[in-house]
Amino acid sequence: MPVDARTPVLIGAGQFVHHATGLDDALDPATLMCEAIRRAATDAGLGGVPIVDSIRVVSLLSWRYGDPALVVAQQLGLSPRETAATTMGGNSPQSLVNETALAIQRGELDIAILAGGEAWQSRGRSRKAGVELTWPKAPPDAFPRVLGEDLEMNHPAERERGLLMPIQIYPMFETAIRAAAGRTVAEQQLLASDLWSRFSEVAAQNPAAWSRTARTAEDIRTPSATNRMIGFPYTKYMNSNNNVDMAAALIMCSAAKAKSLGIARDRWIFPHSGTDCHEHNYISNRWSFDQTPAIAIGGRDVLRLAGLTIDEVEVVDLYSCFPSAVQLGAQSLGLALDRQLTRTGGLSFAGGPWNNYVMHAIATVMHDLRKRPGAHALVWANGGYATKHSFGVYGTNPPSSFQHSRPQAEIDALPRRELADVADATGSATIEAYTVMHNRDGEPETAFAACLLADGRRAWGTSADAQLAAAMCDGEWVGRATQLTDEGHLAF
Repeated sequence: MPVDARTPVLIGAGQFVHHATGLDDALDPATLMCEAIRRAATDAGLGGVPIVDSIRVVSLLSWRYGDPALVVAQQLGLSPRETAATTMGGNSPQSLVNETALAIQRGELDIAILAGGEAWQSRGRSRKAGVELTWPKAPPDAFPRVLGEDLEMNHPAERERGLLMPIQIYPMFETAIRAAAGRTVAEQQLLASDLWSRFSEVAAQNPAAWSRTARTAEDIRTPSATNRMIGFPYTKYMNSNNNVDMAAALIMCSAAKAKSLGIARDRWIFPHSGTDCHEHNYISNRWSFDQTPAIAIGGRDVLRLAGLTIDEVEVVDLYSCFPSAVQLGAQSLGLALDRQLTRTGGLSFAGGPWNNYVMHAIATVMHDLRKRPGAHALVWANGGYATKHSFGVYGTNPPSSFQHSRPQAEIDALPRRELADVADATGSATIEAYTVMHNRDGEPETAFAACLLADGRRAWGTSADAQLAAAMCDGEWVGRATQLTDEGHLAF
């Protein structure tokens, strides 16, 4: 089948995992990215890193470069006409592929490097040791082009209550999913830990995974000295592991450029379609915590644009920061949980380098597809609290053209909850989702509950009563009646 010259194609993928023994052999994120880029060039069959039009980097947290893509370019001896960085969010790598595919198809770019990396473990070691790192930075007057949508995801009322972190929110999704399915706490823990055990087995076989230890479901769900409870019902092994030093990179170009570079045809992977969208910005306004309609709509569109059904997709990688994310994604996309839903092993085991996990997923999927000519893959990327979503369908055969959509208007028109002010939410309410945060000794400390008022509005309830927090770790509390004080505290 002839391929249009402007068809976007991925030609190289590289991953680099660096287990530094200390600060003496620690590498900064840009250096990690450069190694991943060199590996991507080798993967493409090139003799070295090619001259590119653009270097595009996923925003990182472990070091402030100013313009990280410029630092990468300098280390590689490249002078691209553009350096760019994404906005924050785990959806960014797939969104970056979508945006770059469109730019190549429009003729704005011929070839680009996409990269991301984090050195969070080494950064943490430096802070603990009180050592000031001397990693490089871009000149102060260097500013990258910004790619992506910068979405505010924390409602002021959520911030006031201390609801700021994914480790607090995703356990609430888990309790809502459990209650909606009619499972007991024990049954849900069996389901989630079994799912995560299978993910760990994939990571054990993945040479680019951070942790290659296969863990049993019992090990994952049972609190221990090395696996403390963090946010009930999640133990440490059920949380994303951001304490990693790792990077990934992709080389993407037009079909004409791939041909001119002499890239073997069996290395080419084609993006077929992509979608980008988000749920209602704030969890306070979501209609429910056990449904993610934007995933369903975005997933529907990306498959429609590729001319496929979900059953015709052979390779799948779902964003996997916490078990609830995978359950929500699978449910919304029509995937059974006993299907292979990760190609890397997920963020708990393969590694969760903040915004860049999905770059590793896409790199892994590329290798999978090369072994399966004619097959298709679906990648789902997620940012925030199951908030921002980006999808990509990939294949070894070329599409007629890359297709993309942003079905945001349809999502924005969906029902939303109003959030009641604390002073206006005093009195009776019903718990719809909850979690109990534990201290570093693994003891229950603070309870958070999303509650529904009689008029359908949502209200937040909290409690720092250790006895109540401990009690809420036993049995099902979704559906229970509670009283909210004039300070927004839970009372029974």
